[in-house]
Amino acid sequence: MILTTDRLVLRPWEESDAESLYEYAKDDRVGPIAGWPVHTSVENSRDIIRDILSAPGTFAVCLKEDGKAIGSIGLMMGEHSNIGLPDTEAEIGYWIGVPFWGRGLIPEAVREIIRYAFEELQLETLWCGYFEGNDKSKRVQEKCGFTYQYTNEDAEWVMMMDRRTEHISRLTREEWIHRKEDLYGREI
Repeated sequence: MILTTDRLVLRPWEESDAESLYEYAKDDRVGPIAGWPVHTSVENSRDIIRDILSAPGTFAVCLKEDGKAIGSIGLMMGEHSNIGLPDTEAEIGYWIGVPFWGRGLIPEAVREIIRYAFEELQLETLWCGYFEGNDKSKRVQEKCGFTYQYTNEDAEWVMMMDRRTEHISRLTREEWIHRKEDLYGREI
């Protein structure tokens, strides 16, 4: 499955993306705030592509102009989510390399994943979380129409071997249908 937006191509990860993945995932400003450890080598990134990013519904975020992977976005459906959802619901997770922050690329990717989830997969509800202090992720969710639902305080986060406060937001298909012109600035 390949999805496109004005500036992006969302496509399955390939092992050949390992160098690009490492380039951005070695930066300690990216992974830890998103809940995963800094990558330690190109081979470590290749293993993560093989073992984690090759999961169904996970896409490399690539610029149309060069096809290079600069981030990731995933749709974790039902029991594969981090928050235990029914099969009609999914959780969205995302990150992008630091050089691409502030350009609106992740909101663009999230909007396309939302469209795909509601129109093509016919899901009923999407969820998204961000850790305390990750204001950039909070802002992405707000821009894309998610609304705050609840907070998990002092939650164990195994990938980082720590405890965190996570805020969870939600967007239903009905909310998206009624608000997409406002959220997107045009009918899609």
